[in-house]
Amino acid sequence: MIVLSIDSSSQVATAALLNNDGLIGEYTLNHKREHSVLIMDMIEMLLKDNNLDIDNIDGFVVSKGPGSFTGLRIGMATVKGLSFGSNKPYISISSLDALAYPLVNFDGIICPVMDALRDSVYTCFYKNDNGNLKAITEYSALDLCDLVEELKKLGEKVIFTGDGLIKYKNYLKENLPNACFAPNHLSVVRASSLGELGLNLLSNGIYDDTNSAPLYLKKPQAERELERKLALQNENKL
Repeated sequence: MIVLSIDSSSQVATAALLNNDGLIGEYTLNHKREHSVLIMDMIEMLLKDNNLDIDNIDGFVVSKGPGSFTGLRIGMATVKGLSFGSNKPYISISSLDALAYPLVNFDGIICPVMDALRDSVYTCFYKNDNGNLKAITEYSALDLCDLVEELKKLGEKVIFTGDGLIKYKNYLKENLPNACFAPNHLSVVRASSLGELGLNLLSNGIYDDTNSAPLYLKKPQAERELERKLALQNENKL
């Protein structure tokens, strides 16, 4: 089985081809260009460079988030279009799962952190369960102080990964001095990681339907600002 996997949930745009024997090819760009410009070009180059076309693909994998609202919509729309056009299944996987998966053999808590702005992160806690990645909490958006308190309660070793480390690594070091940190190349979502998780599910006949939607966890900032303004207006009327 050959799958095409893409992620556009963050600043990184990444695409990969995998089969049951392993990784065929992968492109990852950590760049500020628009994903709508990058992602289809990456897919076309990846297929061409591996002497494949879309008819050779047996399924698709896409990040469902959390992450950039625009990026998630672009990724979902791209994969849904490819899936519908080729009549091949697709499955969406959390970007947090993809970040945690390369660290599955860590003997403690694996904690991906994606920047959610305003001193908060998107996160989920994971552990190794006989070589499989097991989430031990729900996907959530947490303030940094709440994240630290939750980890202190568990009292276990923890390793962090994700783009949240760019802004918050020093804070985490100061408040969790025994924490470990993944190397930089593992702190971005990789389509190969996402694809391996998705391939295992697609191979077992597990896939999404057309109604699947991104995992936002937070409302868009514009919507939150509007709600805040409306609440203030209502207070002033009282």
